[in-house]
Amino acid sequence: MTPLKAAALAAAAALLTTPALAETVLIHGEPAPNRGARAAAIQWFADEVAARSGGDIRIDIQWGGALFKANAAKQSIRDGVADMGTIISVYYPQEFASYGIADLPLDNPDAWVGMRATDELFRTNDAIKASLADQNLVYVGTFTTSQVNIGCNGAAIRSIADIDGLKVRGVGAYGKVFGDTGANMVRMSIYDAYQGLDSGLIDCSQGYSYAVSALKQDEVMTSYTILDWGQVGGVGTFMNKDAFDALTPEQQAVLMEAGSDMVDHFGETLTAANEGAIATMKEKGIEVITLPEAERAQLVDRGVPYVDAWIETANATGLDGAALLEEYRALLAKYTELRDTEGYPWAE
Repeated sequence: MTPLKAAALAAAAALLTTPALAETVLIHGEPAPNRGARAAAIQWFADEVAARSGGDIRIDIQWGGALFKANAAKQSIRDGVADMGTIISVYYPQEFASYGIADLPLDNPDAWVGMRATDELFRTNDAIKASLADQNLVYVGTFTTSQVNIGCNGAAIRSIADIDGLKVRGVGAYGKVFGDTGANMVRMSIYDAYQGLDSGLIDCSQGYSYAVSALKQDEVMTSYTILDWGQVGGVGTFMNKDAFDALTPEQQAVLMEAGSDMVDHFGETLTAANEGAIATMKEKGIEVITLPEAERAQLVDRGVPYVDAWIETANATGLDGAALLEEYRALLAKYTELRDTEGYPWAE
């Protein structure tokens, strides 16, 4: 064997025994099934991460609670059961109080504005980042249910006075305000609201326009009142901090940029879905009511005790609840003005 041939064989053997550079696979735990607007946004995020990283990062989404249920998400991601996943703040009102700020019944009806304000708060506030780090978590991106409205069968809410005596399926602090206003609150999943409205077990159900259409609740509604009040926005993607720290700075940047851009993508999806759902309701003959401004203001005012209670909860966790709320409200105002002056980013 010639020296040249021997060298070539040695080089080939070296190539065969040298491991190929492997992609980084991140396991994403998702409590919900793979359907609906949020699931589509999560898949969009995973696809974007793969594309932007040139195939260096792949996110393996485990749907439908395969790794953990919604009420075990935070501790599971913290402990590394998954590298990342979806956490819903209502399951952790004490230890995850910071994220509960996005669920407060504020004057905050716009899905994109709410998500952008929440996203900036969680990316820039040092106290929140430190609190997450203490729980071995890193914030990646946020979602929202969009604004809370209410649909009824055989009843209509045109004023605050109309709430009194109605049997209502409620949502968080929004449902509590309806209870304070005289509604008889009924504990029921949004997925059971169709049957509840159809059978008369409930008169009305709080929910979200796109969900009314997706769950076919418009088949059993005679009226739908747009409250222009607030939304439930404490739903987002978080990552195990140990797993995040193990990534290269370039990989971290890809995840964070895709997580931020997901807000605009999901905002566009939700806005279109909500507008389409309301148009469909009108086509079906459902009375669509916009609560008058003076009535809407009363709902906002009646939500103040629950906002104050959140401040106390945040304070008890070591955060400055009042300061966080002031900063969050300023961000809501910032993105409301940006929307009004420049329009939504997808409308360019």
